Amino acid sequence: MSRIYPLFSSSKGNAEFIGTPAGGILIDCGVSARRLAAALEKCSIPPEAVQGIFITHDHSDHVAGLRVFTKKYHIPVYAEPVTRACLYRGGWLEPEQPCCELTGTVECAGIRITPFPTSHDTPQSCGYRMTMPDGHCCAVCTDLGFVSETVAAALRGCDLVLLEANYDEKMLRTGPYPAQLKMRIASDVGHLSNNASAAAARELVANGTTRLILGHLSEHNNLPALAAQTVSAGMPEYRCGRDYLLQTAAPETDGRMVSF
Repeated sequence: MSRIYPLFSSSKGNAEFIGTPAGGILIDCGVSARRLAAALEKCSIPPEAVQGIFITHDHSDHVAGLRVFTKKYHIPVYAEPVTRACLYRGGWLEPEQPCCELTGTVECAGIRITPFPTSHDTPQSCGYRMTMPDGHCCAVCTDLGFVSETVAAALRGCDLVLLEANYDEKMLRTGPYPAQLKMRIASDVGHLSNNASAAAARELVANGTTRLILGHLSEHNNLPALAAQTVSAGMPEYRCGRDYLLQTAAPETDGRMVSF
């Protein structure tokens, strides 16, 4: 059975493990190597089970632990061409550390991984769709200002999707952030609101997705219960617990995983 472990999911750090304790991959490496190894241990996953790290983009909350973790455990890194260059230029990888240039579908740990472009304020950003050895599909899709048709097509038909629900529109509007930062978050190269996530989730469930994980919630502009309520209310024709399962990813893992 396929599994996803949302290890970290917030503006302070992001990493997801997809696979089993026998082997799998990481999407992003946005916390220290020590914290990441501890989170894996909490899930009974040895660091040696990580057979590849796939980077979505070069913001620090997605790559902060990359250099040390890969150096310690000798794990191959994969990134799209522009992101790859940014990792070296930003010091997230040292020149002697290899990083595979990702230009299409690759296979790692028996998983077929396909990147798809997302809209975010970084030179290049992507999400990932993964086809597991048993044929089931999942996707990780965060850090995007809107759901393009390309993104929608990449997510369509997945059994499980970890989807961004970063902010509640009212909380962002009335919250403490400076006006310029609020505009950036709500822009087409910012983050996905609860309402936008609800619209995307409705289409996903209509096309066969049965498990949804809401991720990358803002600690200042959202609440887990509010995100879940907004997404559920956005698809009243489907019943949570009957037609789909829904949960929010915690900022740091409590050791739980989701099977699909």
